[in-house]
Amino acid sequence: MKVPLAERMRPNSLDEYIGQQHLVGEDGVLYRMIKSGSIASMIFWGPPGTGKTTLANIISQTLKRPFIHMTAINAGVKDIRDAIDKAKKQHFFNSPNPILFIDEIHRFNKAQQDALLGSVEKGILTLIGATTENPSFEVISALLSRCQVFVLQHLDKKDLLELLHLALEKDAELKQKEVVLEETDALLAFSGGDARKLYNCLEIVVNHFKEAETVRINNEVVAKAIQHNVSIYDKSGEMHYDIISAFIKSLRGSDPNAALYYMARMIEGGEDPLFICRRMIILAAEDIGLANPNALLIANACFESVHKIGMPEGRIVMSQAAVYLATSPKSNSAYIAIDLALQKVKETQNLPVPLHLRNAPTALMKSLNYGNKYQYAHDFEKNFVHQEFLPEEISNTVFYSPQENQHERKFRQWLRELWKGKYGY
Repeated sequence: MKVPLAERMRPNSLDEYIGQQHLVGEDGVLYRMIKSGSIASMIFWGPPGTGKTTLANIISQTLKRPFIHMTAINAGVKDIRDAIDKAKKQHFFNSPNPILFIDEIHRFNKAQQDALLGSVEKGILTLIGATTENPSFEVISALLSRCQVFVLQHLDKKDLLELLHLALEKDAELKQKEVVLEETDALLAFSGGDARKLYNCLEIVVNHFKEAETVRINNEVVAKAIQHNVSIYDKSGEMHYDIISAFIKSLRGSDPNAALYYMARMIEGGEDPLFICRRMIILAAEDIGLANPNALLIANACFESVHKIGMPEGRIVMSQAAVYLATSPKSNSAYIAIDLALQKVKETQNLPVPLHLRNAPTALMKSLNYGNKYQYAHDFEKNFVHQEFLPEEISNTVFYSPQENQHERKFRQWLRELWKGKYGY
């Protein structure tokens, strides 16, 4: 079986590792931890192809630790217990505690994650988990509290170019041909900051010219070769950021047919259905928002339903949610509002809260006028009284601007009636 280029080029030491300099550069926290010879259990969170598995391997080899590799897709509680028993036996013979590397740890359920707790806490093994999903949502809090989380980032252009030239310089199979890099923009674009995708693309392009002794790589050649091999490229088992992007943009663009097509592509390609559901929740808040508040309820209900019933039946619920979201009126007013508020906070830092809004649990605070002159809205007609809520320095600043849709027109009218022109309503 032919070993893929990405695997052939996998580095074995920190000196060979490209990218993630915020972690493994000489000032990086992970670099210092490895050099000290003492590491804690950790979770690598980042997109595919950013070096999570490679980094775990390098840590194991550098520290001369036994390495147990497990993939959450096909591992169960029994596999975890077997790994723990193996670690206990190695510990008994006075060898260093092994590293248990769990790829896609977010796919483990609560019971599987619970099975790891005791051995991680007692130091029987050192856990390194890898995930493309936010561990705050996907890893149980008890396990998360016992691990350090390191965030890996998409590789930048400099890193990707370095990887390309390294492969052409060192890989024995590529060196059998004369490969000339005339243009690299298309290769970098198809990679999306993913080293594995970059090497897959390079290998596809070179193999596209099997009989040629010289392969001249330019943007046109890359596009033609990749499109010709699109079925291979799409079924590489990675998260398809290009497909999920098209799916979200189809929902945002109110095209249910395109949305269903891209959803089907992801389901057929083996994408985690809960990942698709999570993205629909985000879209419901970001792109539909207050134009149809029920959209967020539908998206959440979809996630819960698919989580409970699984696939293939879950596809029906997902289809219903996607069609609903695509055909809903759209508004990004809430999304814009919170970003404007965050920007204002960064600009103005910690402005003092107006005295009349401050909590006054002690006599001293009351004597300093904390809470003084605050007016309780429910004591007034329509449960509203005109008073200042923003710090004085940013009084009248507008963050939320209702957009033109049925729901928000009502919001605008109501706010205009209450505030009598304040905030421009």
